[in-house]
Amino acid sequence: ADAGEKVTVKLGACEKSATADKDGNWKVSMAAMKCSPKPTTMTVSGNNKIVFENILIGEVWVCSGQSNMQWSLTRSANPKEEIAAAKYPLIRIISVKRAVNAEPQKDFTGQWQACSPETAAGFSAVGYFFGRKLHKDLKMPIGLINSSWGGTRIEPWTPTVGFDAVPALKKIADDTRKLTGKVGSRTPRAIYNAMIAPLKPVAIRGAIWYQGESNMGEGMLYFEKMKALIGGWRKVWGQGDFPFGFVQLAPFDRYGADKQPKLWEAQTASLSIPNTGMAVTTDITTLKNIHPPNKQDVGLRLALWALATSYDKKDLVYSGPMYKSMKASGKQIVLTFDHVGGGLASRDGKDLDWFEIAGADKAFVKATAKIVGDTVVVSSDEVAKPAAVRFGWSQKATPNLMNKEALPASPFRTDRW
Repeated sequence: ADAGEKVTVKLGACEKSATADKDGNWKVSMAAMKCSPKPTTMTVSGNNKIVFENILIGEVWVCSGQSNMQWSLTRSANPKEEIAAAKYPLIRIISVKRAVNAEPQKDFTGQWQACSPETAAGFSAVGYFFGRKLHKDLKMPIGLINSSWGGTRIEPWTPTVGFDAVPALKKIADDTRKLTGKVGSRTPRAIYNAMIAPLKPVAIRGAIWYQGESNMGEGMLYFEKMKALIGGWRKVWGQGDFPFGFVQLAPFDRYGADKQPKLWEAQTASLSIPNTGMAVTTDITTLKNIHPPNKQDVGLRLALWALATSYDKKDLVYSGPMYKSMKASGKQIVLTFDHVGGGLASRDGKDLDWFEIAGADKAFVKATAKIVGDTVVVSSDEVAKPAAVRFGWSQKATPNLMNKEALPASPFRTDRW
């Protein structure tokens, strides 16, 4: 607006006014409104008048990360059928154009659209399937903001305040303050500045995140970077600890031995950050393809977590088994789990696989594992006095342990050798 201009916003029955500052900036904040499938109109009046029609009041989620989040409906499983069925006018989608900047921006290039076969085809498949499940279960309008970029690391998505809060990342925090002139897609906070910072005025319910492939090999350092990303976004949005769901990377056999399991470990550790959730994907991978086409189950699992934890659907089982504790007993180790749901099971009905066991010599061998109640008992004739167990500890592992709700167990190790 012009400097000093009074601006009035009328949205439905709510009306608020503000006066533009010397630079013409202004903002009004409406009270929270009930979700409604009935479109409304917003009128913005000052020296001129702008009318926005067909506006919905609903739940807005940010969908971000690298290529597996960017991956479109057209390139996912059953594209023809899924695109033809994407007729959800109460789901609204917008994609942020890829950009970088040395300074936080106020604007981005993108356009809100009603979800249709034409608009959904090029949209994030994970985001779409996530939003579709929420919409169907909640009977609410859903807004999805796709801000993703294939091949990007986590650092460019993270604001300086995020790095500042994590002592292990002090050097990166210091380096971000030196940003001047030309920046690239690998420059810390450069993507945040252009593709996340402009979203801050939007009141969001939460975010989902699918990234880590480009940070492979960092082990637990990635946990520190997740703390910076999540904490940084929450700080700049100023909406408290909003929900943040993320995807544990699917097994991919070209990463090199031990790299991916250690990243899984960092991702699992990120669940210690308040109000976070993780979708495990060891059972829906394609080992030779870093982009598994089954994005339906990825979006579904993220949505189950959101429904159970953000929307109080307490009866939902939203996670597969997560390692809780171990107890050595003679020649066996007994494992307990959280999120057993209706009970532990084998996905294919065969003996449990991808379990290894070791004694104090740290030499792991293939183990026999059996479900006993809500525990798994692990042993091997080669290890007389076991000390540790590893499960799914390989980039080639597609283990069959799950709960009876068909959600897979997350890889883990009981040792810290």
